[in-house]
Amino acid sequence: MTQSYIDPSKTNFEAFKDLPRDQPIHMLNLLQYRDQAEYPEGHDNAGKDWSGRRAYKEYGKTSGPIFRRVGGEIVWRGAFEAVLTGPEAMRWHDGFIAQYPSAAAFFEMVKDPEYQKAVVNRTAALADSRLVRFKPGAMGDGF
Repeated sequence: MTQSYIDPSKTNFEAFKDLPRDQPIHMLNLLQYRDQAEYPEGHDNAGKDWSGRRAYKEYGKTSGPIFRRVGGEIVWRGAFEAVLTGPEAMRWHDGFIAQYPSAAAFFEMVKDPEYQKAVVNRTAALADSRLVRFKPGAMGDGF
């Protein structure tokens, strides 16, 4: 994989904003950590010699209270093992699905000033990521 994605493109974010905001959403998160976190010069965590995984842990610690306040919860979490269908070079360290009571709750979180401070840790942590919105479907024993 030659191109990495850390933040949403303007086009993707506009498409996301155009979707309904009054229904529950699931956000699939796929994470590939940097070996060494890359903080902007002058940031409190710059120079701490943190790994990307450690910086992402800090992101979880600092953004978690906001995530929970808006009603978010993790409904699935896993550690990468292998790709069965997809590019052989695709490798993720971790993945999870975050559930929000509505897209409006997600927007409330990302607009929160404390969240905006916390997201620096996410950016410093990740070499690549995917964040994909899904409308929750019915559970059951069939595909």
